[in-house]
Amino acid sequence: MLSENIKTIRKARGLSQEGLAVQLHVVRQTISKWEQGISVPDADLLIALAEALEVPVSTLLGETAAPPPTDDWRALSEKLEAINLQLARRKAARRALLHGLSLALCAVLAAGTILLLLWHSPYLSWDYADPETAVVGVALHAFEWLFVRIAPPLFLVGVIGACLTRRRG
Repeated sequence: MLSENIKTIRKARGLSQEGLAVQLHVVRQTISKWEQGISVPDADLLIALAEALEVPVSTLLGETAAPPPTDDWRALSEKLEAINLQLARRKAARRALLHGLSLALCAVLAAGTILLLLWHSPYLSWDYADPETAVVGVALHAFEWLFVRIAPPLFLVGVIGACLTRRRG
């Protein structure tokens, strides 16, 4: 039902799949999949789709409800506003969490690098003839070896994550 409605209304408005895709900031294949019923738009895109096609969401979904009285419109509007506010808060909270995790990753990696630089690898002067210090020395060497190779790409991932999730004013 939704797929047929999208296609019918899009064609009635004289829009191509490409033109509609540009308005919604998606690729043309996404519109094609919606019209074929292979996938469906999420809530945000469904609202944007309805706005782009200049129809209510209920029309896209196939409902043929009589227009409610003005008070019902107001109540519906308030409910939609509350839902939009919840979605915006949830999205902001997710973005803040990812931003914090990215910054924490960068801080941990920077601190680890500084510690390794200040530590001067004392295991190099250990007595490897003693089995206990040999095992610990090898373990520390393995840790440093892994850290030095893994830390730079992880730091880059952290910086990119922090940049992509920063709060835009």
